[in-house]
Amino acid sequence: MSIFGEGYNSIYVAGSNGMVGSALCKLLNKNGYTEKEKNLLTTSRKKLNLLDTNAVNKWFKRNTPDIVIITAAKVGGILANNNSPVEFLLENIKIQNNLIEASRTYGVKKLLFLGSSCIYPKFCKQPIKENYLLTGELETTNEYYAIAKIAGLKLCQAYRKQYNFDTISLMPTNLYGPRDNYHPNDSHVMASLIRKFHNAKINHLSTVTCWGTGKPLREFLYVEDFAEACLFLLKKWDLKSDYLPKDINGNKLNWINVGSDFEISIRDLAEKVSKIVGFNGEIIWDQTKPDGTPRKKLDNSCINKIGWKSTTDLDVGIRKTIKTFVEEKSKFI
Repeated sequence: MSIFGEGYNSIYVAGSNGMVGSALCKLLNKNGYTEKEKNLLTTSRKKLNLLDTNAVNKWFKRNTPDIVIITAAKVGGILANNNSPVEFLLENIKIQNNLIEASRTYGVKKLLFLGSSCIYPKFCKQPIKENYLLTGELETTNEYYAIAKIAGLKLCQAYRKQYNFDTISLMPTNLYGPRDNYHPNDSHVMASLIRKFHNAKINHLSTVTCWGTGKPLREFLYVEDFAEACLFLLKKWDLKSDYLPKDINGNKLNWINVGSDFEISIRDLAEKVSKIVGFNGEIIWDQTKPDGTPRKKLDNSCINKIGWKSTTDLDVGIRKTIKTFVEEKSKFI
């Protein structure tokens, strides 16, 4: 029997080759969902272009999954967002619209959409509650990506409101772990630091340059913990629960924060990664480069009350991530 209950026989992970998607597939495999059994459905970019509406509709009509998890997205760090705002806005909107609309059209029973903590205002009160969404201006270095994610979250909310389509959205904090993106221009902070310090170590460099002042604070969540949160909420999400996030009028929201207890400054993170990697040189901070949002700590009280909490210690998670990177770096660089 399905871990999600009777009638939920197949699950489609869109974006299964990415960091989140691969962690989800690994966890689903442990729970009896495999491609061999045909109850786990995945697609590669070569097999299905998620930007192609007709192709997506044909795939859903043919495969009819019961559950859909949308991890597919165009993602990247500050530099990538600054250089390609059109692609970050347009491609993400196309991908999520195609998947969400096809899911509803072809009888999907439950859909989980992954947003991002960058959807919240740049200077909102900390820790960030779910109802702070759209209460202030966004961080300019990733606003196009954030706007696309907000549109996806709101489309899910609208489908639930108008058609009673069972959709939920998760707002993860900064994720890291195996299969992260280590591209020199497109990576997020954790992957960028791991690559920089490992490269400096093996090439016997005396210095590593990092962006900004190092003062911003960030919360980090190991991706395998996040995968567990996704399956947990697919099983436990109940609109009758008093623990669900609410707006200022007391109406229940259909998105929820997913974070950890680990908050650290970028400067301290850089020093931690350099130490674990084994780099003994000097860290230089290029203050001509942007810092991004000063602080971004999620309020995780709702998901904690429902019964989930992250378990992977930050140092343990970083060590696991570095080990995977070293073993598979030829795939990333």
